[in-house]
Amino acid sequence: MVRSARALLTILGFAALAIALSSCDVGGLSPIFPTPVSPNGQGIYNTYIGISVAAFIVFVGVEAALLWVVLRYRRTVQPLGYVPPQVHGHTGLEIGWTLAPLALVLFIAGYSFVELQHDFQPISNEQMLVVVSGHQFGWDYDYGNGVVVHQEGSLTAEVTPFVVPTKTLVKLQFRGTDVIHSWWVPAISGKTDAVPGYDNFSWLKIDKTGRWRGECAELCGSGHASMQIIVQAMDQSDYDAWVSKQKSTSPAVSPSASPSPSQ
Repeated sequence: MVRSARALLTILGFAALAIALSSCDVGGLSPIFPTPVSPNGQGIYNTYIGISVAAFIVFVGVEAALLWVVLRYRRTVQPLGYVPPQVHGHTGLEIGWTLAPLALVLFIAGYSFVELQHDFQPISNEQMLVVVSGHQFGWDYDYGNGVVVHQEGSLTAEVTPFVVPTKTLVKLQFRGTDVIHSWWVPAISGKTDAVPGYDNFSWLKIDKTGRWRGECAELCGSGHASMQIIVQAMDQSDYDAWVSKQKSTSPAVSPSASPSPSQ
């Protein structure tokens, strides 16, 4: 009995520790999920929490039933030669433990599908469009106004940030130029694949300034680990100044020579 009580207390202690860690920030980053800064990131976070709550309830119920059986029917409290009741073919229980998990899984699937449709469908009311192209091993961000940010991967230095203005709905159009990559900044949105020959979409809207980190989430070659991502949100005035600076420092494109007229 003492051993069982100790085991139960240990399990409860680890569960409490996990809950405590998941509710606090460690160096600004939650060990479970970073604080969302975009509505679609918040939606994914809420979905994660909802599924986790359901899974936790099922886990506690199953473990409590298992613990009750272990303690209630343990051999040390039964008379010598005791044989527990033999129960077979309980139709009601079999229907119940088949339908209940099915209903729970269907609910989770439907809830997740609706959220993913909201987060990854092409939007039409965007204020900006940025084309994000993944390549081995980095990202290019084409703003469509002559500004292109080349975010080459690195394991030793901070990569060039992808800059967006705050309080602006930005549509993201993803492309792959060689193999499949996956753009993932957990605080902003879910994983979105950049596929050669096929465009995927997502969006973001960040209401505060700051920097958020992400990475390529698809194994894409020997330099996969270097495909770090930094998204930086600026106030509109700072963003406009940044755009002007990018345009002034971009190399001028020489016009092509006109063909000589035929003689």
